Amino acid sequence: MPWSEPVSPIDAGILVGGGFLAGVINTLAGGGSMLTVPLLVLMGLPGTLANGTNRVGILIQSGVASWGFWAQGVDELRGSVPVIVPVTAGAVLGAAYASQLPDAAFERAFGVVMLLLLVPTVRGVTGAANPSRSPAPAWLRALLFFGIGVYGGVFQAGVGLFLVAALSFGGVDLVRANAIKVLVNLCFTLLAVPIFVLAGQVAWPEALTLGVGFAAGGALGSRLAVRGGERLIRPVLGLAIAALAGRMVGLY
Repeated sequence: MPWSEPVSPIDAGILVGGGFLAGVINTLAGGGSMLTVPLLVLMGLPGTLANGTNRVGILIQSGVASWGFWAQGVDELRGSVPVIVPVTAGAVLGAAYASQLPDAAFERAFGVVMLLLLVPTVRGVTGAANPSRSPAPAWLRALLFFGIGVYGGVFQAGVGLFLVAALSFGGVDLVRANAIKVLVNLCFTLLAVPIFVLAGQVAWPEALTLGVGFAAGGALGSRLAVRGGERLIRPVLGLAIAALAGRMVGLY
């Protein structure tokens, strides 16, 4: 079902608002898709269609946020290359697998993932960057980022948290880690989206409406990230994830 019925004004407002909030969250740290994918499901899209539809918004948000970081003088293109290659390779593999999952299996798995990510999402990345820490071997870093890419290709939700945590642990400060993360997201989502499109798992009216909110959120989020505003939104996100995760796994 690559095309669905036109989005009603009420649903459009909800999607733009949800996309905006998720775009800010994604740019600040990650985890915004834990809000938007369940939101799309609650609007009637099957789980796999919601997953593919959400990727279009992520692509738009990542492009806008990357430009926002660059415009504020945070240019991490060179630092992103060692991360982009393994993450992108893993993401393509994960996206190909996700496009073949049955709706029911994906929705249950996504609900469990949201619950597992609730604690690190609420707590955030608490470890400070430590430039003096000895870096892990290159092959181990590549394997780690490949695994993160596979996860991102399947679920997307929370992949930014893993990327920021991995980069921070390696001595990258949070502002630079976020700039690298959104650029990496842009690159691997650019390759993942066509997989979902070819599988007929993108509802374009919802995707483009959600993308409007994602774009605005990405623009604001890049500003907040540079100014250190990450902690302002995490408690609200934690409550939203807990409520939506319970709905996804059938707790109520």
